[in-house]
Amino acid sequence: MPTIVIHAGGAQHRGEVPENTNLVVKAGIKQFPFPHLKYRCGMGQCGTCTSHILSGAENLPEPNWKEKKVLGERLALGYRLCCQLWVKHDLELTQENLVPAPPRTDVRDPHN
Repeated sequence: MPTIVIHAGGAQHRGEVPENTNLVVKAGIKQFPFPHLKYRCGMGQCGTCTSHILSGAENLPEPNWKEKKVLGERLALGYRLCCQLWVKHDLELTQENLVPAPPRTDVRDPHN
């Protein structure tokens, strides 16, 4: 079973998850990594689950189109969307001190 380590609040939170687990799904049903993982939509749109992968990135699949759209150049910095990952190997990540996302240009102003 993969070991997941989440750095949050100055501590390391460690737990095991079954192979081929989505961390956002597990957090949503109140299993590890809940409550240490930030998430919202679970569909690769909001970016709330953006994480900096500290170790284990080499075992993750290539970013999909949703990650490319939401993360853009931050992919090169080691950022991924947890909601788009099915974990099969050990992974260490943080959601703290992230490089902010650039302003979105695809959002329409409802007042115009």
